[in-house]
Amino acid sequence: MSDRPRPSNVLFLCTGNSARSILAEALLNHWGGGRFRGYSAGSFPTGRVHPLALELLARMKIPAGDARSKSWDEFSGTGAIEFDFIFTVCDRAAAETCPAWPGQPVTAHWGVPDPAAVEGDEPTRMLAFRKAFRALEHRIRIFVNLPLASLDRLRLRQCLEDIGQSWPGTEHAPASD
Repeated sequence: MSDRPRPSNVLFLCTGNSARSILAEALLNHWGGGRFRGYSAGSFPTGRVHPLALELLARMKIPAGDARSKSWDEFSGTGAIEFDFIFTVCDRAAAETCPAWPGQPVTAHWGVPDPAAVEGDEPTRMLAFRKAFRALEHRIRIFVNLPLASLDRLRLRQCLEDIGQSWPGTEHAPASD
């Protein structure tokens, strides 16, 4: 029997679950130090992970695990994983009516511009993915270092919303993934 508490389960939501939410899931699993377990899903998943998201994770030596584009329906209903935190990373998912999540997860919006929507040559598109990666990594590294046990629910919610505003240029993210 282990005295170690179970990791906090965190779900990153977006519309397509092809770029931002996939990056966030991988980053949290990397930086979470075993204290957090990241998942991602979309309201209307594309069915594929964007190749530049996978390429960037590989370049940055962040394991992508079994990254796949999936519906948030996998995480709702009877027998679903109970989440401690749910973050929307695109405006469209934040505005949608979400499923009823088991438990009472703390939620926040961490909007990031959609790198998959950027057009142009590959260096231009990769730059957009790098910007999204940096914004998400910045937020996740702050999040995993919060003194969670010492924050009441209201203060924790405010801290998480503040984190969502902590990277310049990401306050008004485009609405698709």
